[in-house]
Amino acid sequence: MDNFDIAANHGHVPVMRDRMAQLLTPGVEKLGSNAVIVDGTLGAGGHTEYFFQTFPEVSIIGVDRDSASLAKATERLAPFADRFLPINARFDDVWREVEGSDSPIAARAQQHGLAGALFDLGVSSMQLDQVDRGFAYRTDAPLDMRMDASQPLTAADVLNTYEHGDLARILKTYGDEKFAGKIASAVLRERDKEPFSTSARLVELLYATIPAASRRTGGHPAKRTFQALRIEVNRELEAIEQVLPVITGELAVGGRAVFMSYQSLEDRLVKHAFAELAASKSPAGLPMDLPGTEPEFSIVTRGAEKASEDEIAENSRAASVRVRAIERILPAGGAA
Repeated sequence: MDNFDIAANHGHVPVMRDRMAQLLTPGVEKLGSNAVIVDGTLGAGGHTEYFFQTFPEVSIIGVDRDSASLAKATERLAPFADRFLPINARFDDVWREVEGSDSPIAARAQQHGLAGALFDLGVSSMQLDQVDRGFAYRTDAPLDMRMDASQPLTAADVLNTYEHGDLARILKTYGDEKFAGKIASAVLRERDKEPFSTSARLVELLYATIPAASRRTGGHPAKRTFQALRIEVNRELEAIEQVLPVITGELAVGGRAVFMSYQSLEDRLVKHAFAELAASKSPAGLPMDLPGTEPEFSIVTRGAEKASEDEIAENSRAASVRVRAIERILPAGGAA
């Protein structure tokens, strides 16, 4: 990456930052001084800082459900304070917060529509590095996994209170764990002896439950279970499903929404939503679209874009990323 200073970026490298800026450029150029971007997953603020540096006129609404992360990012972005609106919320609540804000940036976004939006899904590197949050399976920590510490449900609560069927479903659906039923049975058996409270005990149970032959392939045996618990605790898929129609609905003509997914469930939700948005509403078989049935959106990316080998060498987190982008081509209602 060109002249990239990891120390200046707080140790966290924003994935595919140049490509993200490239994808958002058309909407930013079209709206000019009225251009507003939503960074729905602010994290350490790396993408937003780069956008500020790349687009001198753009304003950015930065959203994070983690108040500690938001505070650190806001401090980092202080040089751009007049162009930055921080919002502490789950990203599917962003537009409700924008409508309730008296910020001139929020007013501009409502008046002109959004030039762009970026969602870098999943857990952030900064959260993984905070040992006491319990996201990482390689370090013993409380089984918390909440991105928003004000929410009541923790990973320990899931393990200690969910019925066998619900627990197995979560592990299978959100973690693609083929031993979901076996793990759920082991969890129920062990929690009767003592409730779960730390990640090390869960990792120990997984090593004991997953057959040795399966542990030798597919990465760390705890990876899938920890992913499933994190998604359940934070209702991550629900947030994605709800934000997709909201954020695309607020795009200006020429504005683009970009989603970066790191696992198949996320990517599938984005793929299906984009396909539906970009589909004609004319009856099948007609030689052309009927007036008012033309698609209002066009998919920008061919399939899901992946990071280059050079990018992955610089930033291992980019290895699993899948990028999809969509552009509004007609105003709501389809009238040109």
